Order: sequence, then structure tokens, then C-alpha cells
Amino acid sequence: MLTGPTLEKLAALKLDAMAAAWTTQQQDATLSSLAFDERFGLLVDAEWLARENRRLSRALQEAKLKLSQASVEAIDYSARRGLERAMIRQLATCRWVQEHQNVLVVGAAGVGKSFLACALAHQACRKGYRALYRRAPRLFQELGLARADGTYIRVLAKLARIDVLVLDDWGLTPVQDQERRDLLEILEDRYGTRSTIITSQLPPSVWYEYLGNPTLADAILDRLVHNAHRIELKGESMRKTRPADDSKGG
Repeated sequence: MLTGPTLEKLAALKLDAMAAAWTTQQQDATLSSLAFDERFGLLVDAEWLARENRRLSRALQEAKLKLSQASVEAIDYSARRGLERAMIRQLATCRWVQEHQNVLVVGAAGVGKSFLACALAHQACRKGYRALYRRAPRLFQELGLARADGTYIRVLAKLARIDVLVLDDWGLTPVQDQERRDLLEILEDRYGTRSTIITSQLPPSVWYEYLGNPTLADAILDRLVHNAHRIELKGESMRKTRPADDSKGG
């Protein structure tokens, strides 16, 4: 068997995982009893898994999630939190991303809003979507700088291409007029084509009042709230009930 030339060709085709799996097969006598189709299937599985792992790694690196350890498997469903497993299972399918819907996560400080948002974004990356995390105050600062250096349109275009945009900690401080306009621009570009996750300590019932400007408030909420899944987290701050480095949460 011309093992050397075959491995060289696999390397030239950038099928490194398949080459490694084939080498392992050659060294494992127990695999010789398998039919050709079964052995070939194992080679294809090895290459596919390696590429999926690389794709997910790149997607998570691009997403810049605040809590990189967040995942749907690590969500805490303690009764005190009022979090429904059925809803999370539904969201974990990422059908909401496919249908360009939004997710609103509200609750007091420390109840796990950021963790849940990052877990849903992580799941979207697993399913092949692109995600991006930004704290809302920092994003508005970035947009202000982009407006000053002439890259504002380019930054908006980048945000418009992201499948799942996480806007964390929205509504912490009084909203400025330019922030209202920036939020409307972002949501207008994404409405009906992309999905947005917003976390906030403010319940949606007061968002209209918080936004202040009736015209812009109507436009923003029309694009954000009406096609959204709403999650209200309850209970005490989880920072008080677990160590800071605990990877479990939600």
C-alpha cells in the first residue's frame, strides 16, 4: 500500500484530520475487520468534526462573548429564577434565529441576564450562525467614535451582517438622543433579516417612557418588541450565591 504518497495527497488537499484518522486506522488491527464503507465513513467523520471545531472556534472568537463558558447546558433552572426549560429548549433549536426574531432578557442586577444571552449566542454559533456581543454603553461609544472618524456607515454595515447581535446592559443610564437614533439605525438594518438579544434591568413595559422621544420610541419598539421572545429572570443576585469563577449560571 502506497501510504506515503496517499498521505502527501491528503495533506495537499488540506485533509489533515482525515490523514491522521487514516494513519490511526492503519495502526489499529481491530479496524481491519470493518467494511470499506464503515472505515471510509470514520475518515469523513474525523475530517468533518475537525472542521466544525475550527469553524466554531473562529465563530466564538469573532463573537467576543463576555462569558465564554456560557452554554445552554450550563443554565441554572432553579425554581427561584422562574426560567422555563421548555422555552430554553425551543430557543436552543435556533429557529428564532432562522425566523429573524428577537429575545429580550430582563431582570434585576446579577440574576444571570448576561450569562443567558451569551449562552443563546453560543448556541447560535454552534448551529452555524455568526454572533457578536457588545455592552450597549460601549457600543454607543464605538458608534460615536466611528461617526467622528468617518467609519460610521461601515460599522453599521458590519452590525447588519451579524446573525445574532447581543446588546447587553441596555438602559443602565439615561438615554441620549444620538443613542436613540443609533439604536433605530441598527434595528432598522436588522429588522426582518437578523436577530437581536437585548438584556436590561428595565421591564419592556417602561421602555417607551425610558426612550422619551415618542416618534423614535414607536419606531424602535415596533422593530424590537413585537416579534420577540421575552424572558424575565427572578430571584436574588447570583453573584451573592456562588463563587465568582463558577461556570454554572444562566
